[in-house]
Amino acid sequence: MAENKISFLQEVLQGLTKKRFAPLDFLGTGSLTERVFSLALGEEPPLMPGMLGCGREWQQLADGLRGFDVSGLRVVALGGGTGLSKIVGGDSRRPEWRETPFSGLKEIFPHLCSIVCVTDDGGSTGEMLKDFPLIGLGDLRHVLLSSVRSSSLKNQYRLDDEKAAETAVILHRLFNCRFNRSPESAEQLWQESGASPEALPVPLAGYLSDLVRRLFTDQRMKTALQRPQCCGNLLIAAAIYGKLPSFFRTTELIANQKRLQSATLEGISDLALAIGAGRQAVLPCTATPAQLQVLYANGVLVTGEAKAGAAERGCPVEQVTVRFSEEPQLPDEAAEQLRRADIIILAPGSLYTSIIPILQVPGLAELIRANNNALKLLVANIWVQQGETDATLDAPEKRFYVSDLIRAYDHNIPGGIQNLFSHVLTLDLADIPGSVLQNYALEKKEPIYVDSERVRELGFEPVQGRIFSQDMLRREHIVQHDPAALASAVRGLWALRTSGFLTTPLPPTVRRSAVIAEHLVNICTDRLLPCIRSEEISRIVGTLAFRQISLLSEQPKDLEVADREQLAAAAAEILWRHADIHPAHLSSVRGISLVSTARWSRSQQWDNVFSFYDPEDGCIKIRQDQAEDISRLEMPLLVGLGQSLLGNYCQEKHLEPVFFRELQAGRIYWLMVREQQELNSFLSLDELDEYLQLAQMARSPKQRRLYARTVNGEEGFMPPGLLFGLFFAWYLDNRFAPNIDYMMSVRKNGPSELVAKQAETVRRQEKLVRFFRERVFRNRIS
Repeated sequence: MAENKISFLQEVLQGLTKKRFAPLDFLGTGSLTERVFSLALGEEPPLMPGMLGCGREWQQLADGLRGFDVSGLRVVALGGGTGLSKIVGGDSRRPEWRETPFSGLKEIFPHLCSIVCVTDDGGSTGEMLKDFPLIGLGDLRHVLLSSVRSSSLKNQYRLDDEKAAETAVILHRLFNCRFNRSPESAEQLWQESGASPEALPVPLAGYLSDLVRRLFTDQRMKTALQRPQCCGNLLIAAAIYGKLPSFFRTTELIANQKRLQSATLEGISDLALAIGAGRQAVLPCTATPAQLQVLYANGVLVTGEAKAGAAERGCPVEQVTVRFSEEPQLPDEAAEQLRRADIIILAPGSLYTSIIPILQVPGLAELIRANNNALKLLVANIWVQQGETDATLDAPEKRFYVSDLIRAYDHNIPGGIQNLFSHVLTLDLADIPGSVLQNYALEKKEPIYVDSERVRELGFEPVQGRIFSQDMLRREHIVQHDPAALASAVRGLWALRTSGFLTTPLPPTVRRSAVIAEHLVNICTDRLLPCIRSEEISRIVGTLAFRQISLLSEQPKDLEVADREQLAAAAAEILWRHADIHPAHLSSVRGISLVSTARWSRSQQWDNVFSFYDPEDGCIKIRQDQAEDISRLEMPLLVGLGQSLLGNYCQEKHLEPVFFRELQAGRIYWLMVREQQELNSFLSLDELDEYLQLAQMARSPKQRRLYARTVNGEEGFMPPGLLFGLFFAWYLDNRFAPNIDYMMSVRKNGPSELVAKQAETVRRQEKLVRFFRERVFRNRIS
């Protein structure tokens, strides 16, 4: 039967291409694939004089493409949460998903498997990581719900269409239920979610009710309930922990990683089967805990997926790596799916935080390359992402193109992009009204432009089409991928390929970027798992003194209990948010003191950066008005913490005038570093020496511990202690310390070739960034 359909499709295509003026020539511009592609997506052929006789053939072709049998194909899609879920079955986080829960790839390709990124650490997933030694669950939750299939629910639970749709709606409510305060019982959680277990099929209701009950009966789950959570994440954790003995707490689980990883895969498979997605419909790319690390062109390395997306570094991404807690393992089930796949799809999504982390799992990219029979597709993103694709290495100010996406993959995937995909599916921006693009521009959202010729030069075939949601465009003026259209597009491409009419890419004619090889596998056993780090931060913050220095009192007083708890919670959250802060960075901090604004302004020793570290009592002093909310507290806390890393390094310091013939020519700032035996600092004496010289302090050739710097005239300057604190905050987040950002502007804009001093400044800045990356945050780049 299938052979007859292929033969029929071949005959129709041959008939439409043999004529002197082939009817397909009138279907617009682009490659043969793109012209036929439009019919597969439901576009009407043009009505032109002399072409009326082709209408029947066109209709036959369209029907053949749309009705091509793909029920037996094995399809593997890879990606992160939003982009992958959208093409699999629609964005299951959105309320409107309940209106059409059964669409996308899952409905056309019954044997669909999604391989999901596990480095998610934002929102509820980040809260989960504070308590569990697990992989990031948020993207898995998102894709699991999107993978629920109508036919599976109907066959598994003997439901009709209406009941299957009702079940999907209930699952949507339960999985997306969020709470800031812990429900008191399983019954209350069900009630708050708006999902009624009585309306579910009895076996499914029983399975989910058991998971919900475990949240309240398993002691290992109780702490997580006290945090802001998404119920779907908790259900996945409950499914995993149900596979583990109750006496296995965090310490035992970390010591038995293989057992934990096995339970992770089993728990996800059981949940996927129960909700009607299929046992192997959704798989993590690895069950090994991992964190994303992004190296920017200015030398700053940021740890954490959510942090990288919000870092606002203002410069291009140079390299992306994944830091694994131990040797990462690709699940056997995922490996088998890739070996047997007929179609492999790299889903759209965050460039640096979805596909690239997956393909850095050892062996995964090699399996894709080794499958020479599969049709391999890359679905390009639609919009530029702030902090990721809004700048490129070769020209930071230019637009971002599809070829830039491809080059970024090539630069960050072990072995490059050879044989990972052949065709690139993109939107044709000509189909989007200019007014809609203008509205997006007002929101500072810019499309990723298609440069077809450049893509072909790289050795890939671009395929442009209307794979966006025309309904969303019409109703809400929103441009996003349409699950049904994209699924139809993939089916159409497979039909063309099987019929021998799919346009194949030519060999690359330009040299692609040099690729990063095996050293991208970053196993970091000397770093704490997020849950252990969170526990350590909470423990240390719990030992700190929280005091207040008022205008009327010379002695600091302890804060009231409620104020203390609020400040402690805010401090712990700030420290947690910056994954590059290690608990060891807090070794010199004994407390946090809030200083009244009036007293701060009277003191000459306290400056206008709103915080400093006092080595005398080991406290970070913060001007009180900066502690009014967490967003204002963050910078002064980080500046003070940065200064604390220097500890009591300075034994003595002075700023003295320098006179020439009774005219003050400037000032000299000098300081004396403490002896080794008296030093209490995060840095060693050698590291202090390196830093002070980078801060433009000259070391005395005769007295090793003496450093000095001349300040011309009345020029201001930044003392090394303040510079360290500000640079510490700037390194962690570019929103902070604008004066440091100003200092780095020469490097950002590029030095003038005519000014030697600028070149020297850039070299010193590069060394200073490297010092902080390697000496302060202990991150080395291979």
